[in-house]
Amino acid sequence: MTTRTKTARNLIEGRPALIVIDIQKSTFIDDSEVRSIENMPGYKDRMIAARDLVDASHEHDVPVIFIQEIHRSDLIDFGRELDGDEDVHCLEGDPRTDVAKEEMGFQSGDYIIPKRRYSAFFGTDLEILLRGLKVDTLLLCGGLTDVCVHYTFVDGHQSDYFCRVIEDCVGGSSLEAHKAALKAMEYLQTGAVQDRTTVIDAISRHQKTT
Repeated sequence: MTTRTKTARNLIEGRPALIVIDIQKSTFIDDSEVRSIENMPGYKDRMIAARDLVDASHEHDVPVIFIQEIHRSDLIDFGRELDGDEDVHCLEGDPRTDVAKEEMGFQSGDYIIPKRRYSAFFGTDLEILLRGLKVDTLLLCGGLTDVCVHYTFVDGHQSDYFCRVIEDCVGGSSLEAHKAALKAMEYLQTGAVQDRTTVIDAISRHQKTT
């Protein structure tokens, strides 16, 4: 049996940023029974709930960064992504690929980071933006919990960011995968999994102390 001494961490350490991962128009305009990517029950409602986080971030001067998965129409940048369960998705020029700006309350001071792969860090300028904003804590919402959210969390963790995932504002490919991914993220950073109400309260209280 091992004995470990841990330093208790605040929900928000240093300066936070809200990272809105792949909440795109397809969630709101594509009601197809068969979709290119499976979603857990209640997925759309979880994305709608993320709007509260965006609004709170705007109110309390927390940077909001929208991540947009987007692929070239000739499919050249999919790589191994289509070797699993996913079909072709998020093609440039398809209105379903657009960031859900109206639904999420996008404002002119928000940022958009396009990505070709799962992690918001892989092959993007996200880290340059985070350094410029002097961000320490990443507040993650969006989808999929078990894919793009999880992989972004891991890369953020490995780059020494404090990472928090808002469990009622993320959705997975299935309920089982959603729960497993949350457990995996909590394993990496104790206290990583938080709920929307707690995070909004922390955003409000953080502004008062900075």
